[in-house]
Amino acid sequence: MRIDIISDTICPWCFVGKKRLEAALAKQPHLNPEIVWHPFQLNPEMPREGKDRKQHNRERFGAETLPPNMLDGIKAAAKSVGLEMQFGAQSRVPNTLNSHRVVHWAGQLGPEVQDKVMTSMFRRYFQEGADVGDVDVLAAAAADGGMDAAEVKRRLATDEDEDLIKAADEYVRSLGISGVPTFIVDSKYALQGAQEPDTFLQLFARIAAEEAAGPREAEEPRPGA
Repeated sequence: MRIDIISDTICPWCFVGKKRLEAALAKQPHLNPEIVWHPFQLNPEMPREGKDRKQHNRERFGAETLPPNMLDGIKAAAKSVGLEMQFGAQSRVPNTLNSHRVVHWAGQLGPEVQDKVMTSMFRRYFQEGADVGDVDVLAAAAADGGMDAAEVKRRLATDEDEDLIKAADEYVRSLGISGVPTFIVDSKYALQGAQEPDTFLQLFARIAAEEAAGPREAEEPRPGA
């Protein structure tokens, strides 16, 4: 089984969705799917240096903090999967292009490395308030996955794979994907949003049933058709 996850490194629901997927997989340890992360920028027009968070919130929500109904919902969902998110800790909203480049490079070293780096990105941003647009933070997140931090810094100083990340973002949007997280299972089934573990389990059961049934035989042509 392969699970492709389209996500942004500063998407709180993506962090929650990741934990819910992990909870579902913990109940189906025999599955051991290959998990591959793909880029989606929530704020593709964000300046490369990022923006002051209060300014960003004023421009987008009309206030310096997220609306209570939005913030409370995210906090409750995060707490339900054992996450304590520190939304007041981030002083800036980063441009996430560089973080996606690092995640892409991690994927070239294998899905386990990529998943560890993505987890570190989420943890550093949402739980430590770190700026995942900062080169030092990105290098440290890469090192958490076993990557060479110095090499990552060197590559970030170039424009390597910037066009590739932008093209990947544009491609998923061309498929009609406008929100994240989006989970695509076996290139066949798409789940959008931070689905509950039971939703994943139901899909896994459906896939298992289809595999057990085998391929459908071609229908016999009907008389007169």
